[in-house]
Amino acid sequence: MTGLDDHSISKRQQIIAGAETVFTEDGYEGASMSRIAAQAGVSKGTLYNYFAGKSELFAAFVSQKTSSDLPRLFEPIATEGSVDLILHQIGAGLIRLMLSPSSLVLYRIVMAEAGKFPHLAHIFWETGPQNALALMAEWLGQRMKAGQLRQADPRFAAEQFFALCQTPSCTMRRLRIVADLPEPEIERIVDGAVRVFLDSYAARP
Repeated sequence: MTGLDDHSISKRQQIIAGAETVFTEDGYEGASMSRIAAQAGVSKGTLYNYFAGKSELFAAFVSQKTSSDLPRLFEPIATEGSVDLILHQIGAGLIRLMLSPSSLVLYRIVMAEAGKFPHLAHIFWETGPQNALALMAEWLGQRMKAGQLRQADPRFAAEQFFALCQTPSCTMRRLRIVADLPEPEIERIVDGAVRVFLDSYAARP
């Protein structure tokens, strides 16, 4: 990679970091490209050299977050662990990811702005939950073919497992009703989710 490429990548990251701060503080509608440029420490001309508009910049911000978060979430599927152990690791990682400060900010921005800017919800869905479901479904399908889980629709199974992990406790955190979920509560949620999931999908002799 040339020095120019390195510089371009660094500048793009600088702009996205500035955009994250402005989106977090002002929401999507309230964020202006002028303020994002100032926060990022670049000129508006430079900003528009990298991103054609606010929507494209928001998409880059969401995509960057998910591209760094999802690989970590699904690291357990590369191991030789048992199905129940891997499910537990993914479930606990999912809850911690959903309730991390940056994820909560992103979720709240999308929910607040989706009525006026429905394309934001599509960007969030396609780069975040949709990708996570696809990765989960692929792994579950592999375990079904290996005889470790019963044959079923892997996509629907992935949807059910993720739903089991998103209890009212998680919703209360998203709504700021509770300050945080303690680790014992996360473990309790995931233990229950794995147990219920395997009661339905475990392979039978």
